[in-house]
Amino acid sequence: MAARKPKVVVTRKLPDPVEARMGELFEVQLNLDDHAFSRAELALAVAEADVLVPTITDHIDAALLQQAGPNLKLIANFGAGVDNIDVAAANARGVTVTNTPGVLTEDTADMTIALIMASARRVVEGANLVQAGGFKGWAPTWMLGKRLKGARLGIIGMGRIGEAVARRARVFGMEVHYHNRRRVSPRIEEELGATYWESLDQMLARTDILTLHCPHTPATYHLMSARRLHMLPRHAIIVNTARGEVIDEASMADMLADGALGGAGLDVFEHEPSINPKLLKLPNVVLLPHMSSATVEGRIEMGGKVMINIQTFLDGHKPPDRVIPSML
Repeated sequence: MAARKPKVVVTRKLPDPVEARMGELFEVQLNLDDHAFSRAELALAVAEADVLVPTITDHIDAALLQQAGPNLKLIANFGAGVDNIDVAAANARGVTVTNTPGVLTEDTADMTIALIMASARRVVEGANLVQAGGFKGWAPTWMLGKRLKGARLGIIGMGRIGEAVARRARVFGMEVHYHNRRRVSPRIEEELGATYWESLDQMLARTDILTLHCPHTPATYHLMSARRLHMLPRHAIIVNTARGEVIDEASMADMLADGALGGAGLDVFEHEPSINPKLLKLPNVVLLPHMSSATVEGRIEMGGKVMINIQTFLDGHKPPDRVIPSML
């Protein structure tokens, strides 16, 4: 008798090639209508699955894991971040957690630069004005933005994405400055022309454009607090393609509305999909629906990583993208 295929429960719809291949490898339960799982559906999934494939919209906390069945041994997250999963609680129950790092580096870096350009040069504001019939002709002092060449770019988090953003920023002639938990190697600093700041506060005071590329952890929650936001120059622009929770969104919205900040380009939000109502009304803010990683190629590569992690684990080996609490 053939061995039973492991049951893999996928919480959201994935690209067709990924779902087709999963169906060949595993007994897979797909989410055909792509609805967000309720708490009850997640509880049923962890109770029945051998492998759970959640996404960042699924909150797998300790209470939910207490409802897990004896067969659940792997949570293969479809995403690079794992702040939606209580990794320590999973580890304590003998459940391995994996993610999909590295796949979305270039896509996220591209969108970061797009948000920098859109915010500095008022692209969305100008496009909206034209579509509303407000373009009455050119004028020397109308719709003035900020030049990127020579601007000081402050990067919080010099990992894969931070480095990719720095490489792109150099092409535009920007000065690259960064703050990171650990200083990168001299070789990388030289390659990127990057200046390291051990003190985040000191870097902020000298930053024209700030972009965030750190994960959301207890240590980074509201890393950009109201106090730190006020350290930025009044003309500074904030760009965030990381996680919304790393910024005090309410304080940032107040400062943008009061002219205490120059602008913002945001792809993530503290309480998404809810967005601070003030942000929705400001002309100096570019808002995107968490789409920095949204490319066909990226999503298929993410699915490939998920399947490799699952198959490697089922073969009795350590998955290549295992996440352990000490990494967070």
